Amino acid sequence: MSEQTSPSASGNNGAPLAGIGDLDGIRVLLVDDQAIIGEAVRRMLATRNGIEYRYCQDPTEAIETAIEFKPTVILQDLVMPGVDGLDLVREYRARDETREIPLIVLSSREEATTKAEAFARGGNDYLVKLPDPVEVLARIEYHSKGYVALLQRNAAFKALAASEQHMAEELSRAAEYVRSLLDAPIEGRVETSWRFVPSASLGGDSFGYHWIDDRRFAIYLIDVCGHGVGPALMSISAMNMVRSMTPAQASDPSEVLSLLNASFQMERHNGMYFTMWYGVYDADARRLSYSGGGHPPAFLIGGGEMQLLESQGPMIGALPELDWASVEIEVPADGRLLVFSDGVYELERADNGEMWAWDDFVEFMRGDPNPGQSRIDRLVEYATALQGCAEFEDDFSMVEAVFH
Repeated sequence: MSEQTSPSASGNNGAPLAGIGDLDGIRVLLVDDQAIIGEAVRRMLATRNGIEYRYCQDPTEAIETAIEFKPTVILQDLVMPGVDGLDLVREYRARDETREIPLIVLSSREEATTKAEAFARGGNDYLVKLPDPVEVLARIEYHSKGYVALLQRNAAFKALAASEQHMAEELSRAAEYVRSLLDAPIEGRVETSWRFVPSASLGGDSFGYHWIDDRRFAIYLIDVCGHGVGPALMSISAMNMVRSMTPAQASDPSEVLSLLNASFQMERHNGMYFTMWYGVYDADARRLSYSGGGHPPAFLIGGGEMQLLESQGPMIGALPELDWASVEIEVPADGRLLVFSDGVYELERADNGEMWAWDDFVEFMRGDPNPGQSRIDRLVEYATALQGCAEFEDDFSMVEAVFH
């Protein structure tokens, strides 16, 4: 093999071509068995700064040379001893390292069938050698510019994919962290169960419950606007504040929402706000007091009916010094309370692309589950079938408390 190389340049006008690894400028590889052609092309390219040139006289070494040299364009003869130039064109396209490099076929043949076959096998251009130097340089620069743009685009897509993968991993870890903070199911006078299915982009759901004292039991669910780590952290902060409240504060739903509203004004929290449903069950009196801030109503099932426990005020964090009213109701024997976020019913139906209607959701929840199946599991199963996949657009969060 015979090779000729001109000094490497930094690129057109001395500017490096960014985003494509160690490729600094136009690189031309000529594969031709005639040394006189190699010298002629070298002289053509020498008139233009910023072009690095490599000449390969042995066609059997063309592929390896191209892989090592990393040209931005290949000039390829068709008629060479021992190698069919058209087969070599196909071989470039069969290798990952050379598949996308622009290939200009140089040939003394002017037959249309030869040109057509060269393009069919992967050639990008065809020149009858040797054309005017101005034309050669123009085509080299045109194809190199397109190839560099392709490499930059591929590099950008690769970086984006890596970034998205990293973000997905971070969101997955954040979701597991949120899950680790949720209260474990309990049994006794109050029996609880729940399901938390974080969306791929992680919403701002959190929930919890605890005994305030020996007779009063608090249960709540928080849904911060937006998706990502920020809303999730804000939701956890609100949940921790609820957990740290005094018994007197935690026993009054309207007071809980007012305290949270004062602490989480959206102007101080990057424009984020949240909805919330909060209830306190008095196990001795079998009464439930509750309030909600812009949140979907909770469902109280028992005594042959299902009551919708509506929110009593706006979302938390929108305006300072707002008041929320509390409502108190009687809990029927073995009453079941279901508290949930909007992610459990705001679903796009796979059959018609429309959203699942609220009234249809309410009617579904009035139905009884199959023997051995919880209401939450019944809903998850139905929602998955309804939207045609197990991944939810928003966090699926639902808590059930049975008051024995």
